[in-house]
Amino acid sequence: MQLAIYNPRERVIWFSMWFLASVASFGVAFFPMFHRLVDGRNRHFHREVELEQKVVQWLKQNGKQPPAVTEPPKDINAKVWAASIILIIPAFILLYYLSRDLRVHELHQDKFLADAFPKRVFMPQTISTKKYAIISVITLGIGGIYWLYKIVNLYNAHFKAQWQIEKEITRLIEDNKNGELM
Repeated sequence: MQLAIYNPRERVIWFSMWFLASVASFGVAFFPMFHRLVDGRNRHFHREVELEQKVVQWLKQNGKQPPAVTEPPKDINAKVWAASIILIIPAFILLYYLSRDLRVHELHQDKFLADAFPKRVFMPQTISTKKYAIISVITLGIGGIYWLYKIVNLYNAHFKAQWQIEKEITRLIEDNKNGELM
């Protein structure tokens, strides 16, 4: 079974480029930045469902009990949320959703992969939504930029880790054609 590996250039967002473009454009570049971030999130979660289905299928073919698969977080409409950030408050709500969804997704992914591949450990990342929300309130919203910076970096790190996970899963499956997992 062959898994398609991400193209590393496919999803990474350069926060500094988008932030400088936003400053130069008086904030206009934030709209496509948020759109790209939300769209990347949605695409990634759909891809993760496909990956889990392939792993479950492979486990079943090899007589193993597959771990439970749960529904991914609901899609967020990238166009609507990107347009709504003009009202400021939706921008903070979106930051919260992006933080929460990544945390929930990584915890699920960690549990799923640990159940499927017991001797392999994949470490989830964390982002403290409460901490960044408090910083944003105390700094009258300026902390939201730092929160966005952390979210972009965590998503980028997650996507890069995902490419490595897919490579490792492909290697494990290819190395263990007889169904025995390492």
